[in-house]
Amino acid sequence: MNGAVLVLGGIVYFVAAYFLYGKYLTRHFGTDASRPTPATEMGDGVDYVPAKSPVLFGHHFASIAGAGPIVGPVLAIYFGWLPAALWILLGCVFIGAFHDFAAMFLSVRDKGRSIGHVIEGLIGYAGRQVFLIFAWATLVLVVAMFGILVAKTFVSTPAVATASLLFIAMAPVFGWLVYRKNVSILTGSLIFVPLLFLFVWVGTVLPIDLAGWLGKQGGGADKAHAAQLAQSIWIWVLLAYVFVASVIPVWMLLQPRDYLNSYLLYAMILLGFVGILLVAPHIQFPAFAGFVAKNHAGKPGSLFPILFVTIACGACSGFHSLVSSGTTAKQISSESHILPVGYGGMLVEGVLALMALVSVAYLLPADCNQTLSSNGPVGAFAAGLASFAEGGVKLPFAIGKTFVALAISAFMLTTLDTATRLARFTWQELFLPKASPDDSVGITSRNPLANPIVATVISVGAAAALAFSGGGSALWPVFGASNQLLAALTLLALTLYLLRNKKNFWLALLPMVFMMVITIWALVLLIQSNWTKSLPLATASGFLLVMSMVLVVLAAGAVGKAKQSSESAQ
Repeated sequence: MNGAVLVLGGIVYFVAAYFLYGKYLTRHFGTDASRPTPATEMGDGVDYVPAKSPVLFGHHFASIAGAGPIVGPVLAIYFGWLPAALWILLGCVFIGAFHDFAAMFLSVRDKGRSIGHVIEGLIGYAGRQVFLIFAWATLVLVVAMFGILVAKTFVSTPAVATASLLFIAMAPVFGWLVYRKNVSILTGSLIFVPLLFLFVWVGTVLPIDLAGWLGKQGGGADKAHAAQLAQSIWIWVLLAYVFVASVIPVWMLLQPRDYLNSYLLYAMILLGFVGILLVAPHIQFPAFAGFVAKNHAGKPGSLFPILFVTIACGACSGFHSLVSSGTTAKQISSESHILPVGYGGMLVEGVLALMALVSVAYLLPADCNQTLSSNGPVGAFAAGLASFAEGGVKLPFAIGKTFVALAISAFMLTTLDTATRLARFTWQELFLPKASPDDSVGITSRNPLANPIVATVISVGAAAALAFSGGGSALWPVFGASNQLLAALTLLALTLYLLRNKKNFWLALLPMVFMMVITIWALVLLIQSNWTKSLPLATASGFLLVMSMVLVVLAAGAVGKAKQSSESAQ
């Protein structure tokens, strides 16, 4: 199999899906460009801020992409490239992109509020609260995990730290010019996008090597201790940054930074695509390694359900529903943007996932295992794309690898600040009263715990406790399962919505059943494998399992009541 054929064929398939299935969804759900959106109807200059389509796509894509569509396919390669590719191709179009599109649509029609609030109208107040607690816990885990990953990247690649800080400093200037001085997006882009790539070069010239500086201060005796101390300092810096990013208006930092950073990812995707197309790497990894196979660490895993939990972003990810119904739905200026931003954004992520798969599939199994063991999934992806760029466009390997690592780090940072804002929204919604027929605006509550500053302090504080507890890495498998369970629960809400509105509910029901079965299966395996090894891990898995069952029971009750009401009316 040729890697170029796989990626090019995948792109043709995704384009066809956009114009066929995507257009069908717009008709089925009834998007209406003439309807006012929450951003235009309830604009507050802080969270509800209308954004132009390119800016909104940049924010949304940067937020949902992160390292997810890269890490998942690279880690799941040990089952063979064919099962991974099939799950990306089928899952992305019929589950993931549908999930993102529908979640965004429901939120836009519900004044930009989260899927949790939608669930209240479908299942009830108790269902809303259970879902919001589940979502908030998942988001705190995202903030902790991505904070650790970004801090590690800053320590291992100091050039990334310099460039990232310059990106953050540049974004408010861009936002001020565009949103306050009415400078056009095109003019601003022509000025700031070249600056973005200039800062990449500045980072290589003036790297902020915090670990090296600390090592010199300590006499250079213990490099490991200096690196650990530098990582801790960076985590605190990042947590302080996301705290500020969560409470200031989105036009000041979130929108402009995500928009500008998206050009890094576009450049990385273009570089990788051209390299793959010109080199046309032969896939040497086996197409199928069996229903049970060993990963790069020698640990056996079962294709069902591990593959579908490992590859989340790129096929289906529950985190996307929180972005779609959290920050993005509050910035859409027209319902016509739901298709390109919600459905189209996920399809582009599917292309990135296929490229990640090819970046390691061209290696022999032994070489792939060695690369993953020494460089990790992100490093393996960067090395793969850099080798394609070197062979295709003659870009020096070291420069290509540094650039890819920088682009990935920039998007992990984007996911980090978006997740913090979403955690703040979710915590605030926990203290909203029960919905009433005349329920008006988004997140409003007099409870002191629902204050934006207080909500952010609690969310960032919980993430900090997890990041410095030493237990964050051990909970990573639970995060993978919780992420997919979040998608299953969102699909459950979508099924109830379509059923209540007498639309084709099978579009959501079939994906929901599949995701629910797979995720519960994975959680049961986690409980079994960790019962004697890690009681906290087993307990966390059991807690997620119980919460999901509660929501399923509440949903079944809601369906039963709906049927009774229908029969009574007849």
